[in-house]
Amino acid sequence: METDNRPESFRLLFVCSGNTCRSPLAHALAERELGSLGWYVEVRSAGISALSGTPASSGSLDVADRHGLDLGAHRSYEIDHALIDWANLILVMSPSHLVRLAQLGGAGKAAMLDAFAHGDEGGDDVGAGVPDPFGGDDEAYEETYRTLEELVAKALRRLEPILAP
Repeated sequence: METDNRPESFRLLFVCSGNTCRSPLAHALAERELGSLGWYVEVRSAGISALSGTPASSGSLDVADRHGLDLGAHRSYEIDHALIDWANLILVMSPSHLVRLAQLGGAGKAAMLDAFAHGDEGGDDVGAGVPDPFGGDDEAYEETYRTLEELVAKALRRLEPILAP
């Protein structure tokens, strides 16, 4: 009988409101970065108030496509206790998401993405958050993409001591 000698993977969850804009983009960016690094990490995304099964917003699909990412298969998922239990780290986009995760019992593993990326998650400043581009123009989605690209890369660098093989 063959056994799997890989270590248990680290499980990273990105959370936003509807799971159609920010968290799917962060998920795709993290998977691309992790693929180039060769780290064994599972990544998922969810929304605090998501209507499960909804595709990514057209703005997110477009900005992802312009940057070589494919969100075509993405379907939204509403956060639940099982997903909170699954995750080792939950990175959220706004202070209200952090509050909701605390109500659901996930406070000990949740942090604002921007605060975590800058090493400030333990301080008084929870972070300003990542603006929601939903309903905005192409520039709003592009700005969100650029912000997420920077923050996801910084967050992964912070995790390098525990994730790098």
